[in-house]
Amino acid sequence: MEITAKIALVTGAGTGVGRAACLALARENYTVVLTGRRPEPLEEVEAEIAAADPEARTLVVPADVSDPVAVEDLFERIEKEFGRLDLLFNNAGTGAPAVPMEELPVEEWMKVVDANLTGAFLCSRQAFRLMKQQKPRGGRIINNGSISAHTPRPHSAPYTATKHAITGLTKSCALDGRDFDIAVGQVDIGNAATPMTERMTEGVLQPDGSKKPEARMDPEHVANAVVYMASLPLDANVLTMTVMATKMPFVGRG
Repeated sequence: MEITAKIALVTGAGTGVGRAACLALARENYTVVLTGRRPEPLEEVEAEIAAADPEARTLVVPADVSDPVAVEDLFERIEKEFGRLDLLFNNAGTGAPAVPMEELPVEEWMKVVDANLTGAFLCSRQAFRLMKQQKPRGGRIINNGSISAHTPRPHSAPYTATKHAITGLTKSCALDGRDFDIAVGQVDIGNAATPMTERMTEGVLQPDGSKKPEARMDPEHVANAVVYMASLPLDANVLTMTVMATKMPFVGRG
């Protein structure tokens, strides 16, 4: 059967920004492939999409994106089912406990690096392989950066280091993708209201040593930004975009 809808893969699709992106892309008639480590949240998002539009097409493929074999299997499944991939949203990620760096176990560091950076590399690697050979050639990759890709929080070395690295990965892939019609960009998010940022409503450590609550925003605003970036023709690209809660402490000195 001929596939006419564009195919999008969202990692970390079961909650937060990933969930919002899947719902938004499905509304724009994308066929959405949902992946993440736990099948139950993915299936819940798939059911939400089906409830909104019974004709929407989805595919749930549980996978750990930090596992090279699992990522290869994921992309083989996509190629077998659809023959192509138009959009990869590298959204999966995690953080580490907010403790002084000398108290952080190496295992926690590696967990963050594997999820946030290695996972994005592995998925981008497979996306390049597929997007170069498919017809029509090319596609788009959007990486989930963070305001931490620009400015750290206290006690955030693993997360901040990986998000700075994501910026390097984005720029490198954007350069390498030029000759193959592969556009690569990054959305830097500030305090989307997800389970990961729930603690911010109670107060989080600030650079001056105080603890203050921080403003958050609906993750749907990030999803809308992803849809906009994905809507561009492949000869246009948003390299970086910052979407943030207006009143969060980022701009200026606090």
